[in-house]
Amino acid sequence: MKFYEKYDRVLIGLISGLVFPFITGLVIYIFSPGHQSLHSYLTRIADSNIVTHSITLCVFSNIIIFLIFNRFDMLRANRGVLAITIVWAIIVFSVKFLG
Repeated sequence: MKFYEKYDRVLIGLISGLVFPFITGLVIYIFSPGHQSLHSYLTRIADSNIVTHSITLCVFSNIIIFLIFNRFDMLRANRGVLAITIVWAIIVFSVKFLG
């Protein structure tokens, strides 16, 4: 049994697919120009009407996790990442068309 086989679970994929976009958004915030608070940064994104673009950019980073899990043949964890990415896509579509 390889060490990563114990992490081949759908729950691990769901958690990583949910957390990784938030980490990506935080990294983008840290490296963005202009030293402003997180609240003013998010307000500026909302006022610019680029909320769906920002969410999509953060969720796009899930492909890295997907490819890593695929490389190690962790198919159950891959299902979790794919499922949470579909949930993110539904969120993006509902924000775009309902909001």
